[in-house]
Amino acid sequence: MADTQLIHEDVRTAICEYGRRLLEDDLTTGTGGNLSVRLDADRIAISPSGIPYEDVEPADVPVVDVDGTVVAGELEPSTELPMHLAVYEERPDVGGVVHTHSPYATTFASLGEPIPASHYLLSFTGSEVPVTEYRTHATEAIGEAAVDALGAEYNATLLRNHGVLTADESLEDAYTVALMVEYCARIHHQARAIGEPEILPDEEIDRLSRKIDDYGQ
Repeated sequence: MADTQLIHEDVRTAICEYGRRLLEDDLTTGTGGNLSVRLDADRIAISPSGIPYEDVEPADVPVVDVDGTVVAGELEPSTELPMHLAVYEERPDVGGVVHTHSPYATTFASLGEPIPASHYLLSFTGSEVPVTEYRTHATEAIGEAAVDALGAEYNATLLRNHGVLTADESLEDAYTVALMVEYCARIHHQARAIGEPEILPDEEIDRLSRKIDDYGQ
């Protein structure tokens, strides 16, 4: 039997690295936020609960099955595990999920306002960043609310009075979306402080989304 400390070490290492980046990129504070990766049809790896990101080692990162049972790792998984599992269950296209408390986007979450496409980079998420109904954190209910807001067409949602959730094909992609959500939230906030932002039409966002999908080497 394989050493459980070595199961998917590369993925668990990536979760450690991106966890530290959450702090470096000002997407959360303290031990807030969490990240996960779909390993296969039956398991995900997710950041542990309540441990400073700089202290988390790959062997610490829990691997859990779809029932939430830990199958590798010594630490408890993030308390937001039910939310992550809900997204993976409803969105087979998703391979990575990132939850942040990034300040500008969370400001709009606290206002209960979606972030519209006042900047073209919002096309990383869809025509807007929608807002969930308010649900208590670390419950199945907040997972249901997140899934409802994401639907099939969005890669991000604001968790009302809480933070942000992004979901994409990989952890790297979901993290990029989290960065874009925070950037667009900041630009929209600043634009509103000066005047009335112009909002790009849905058809332009669709065109931009296709260009982003084709971008790169």
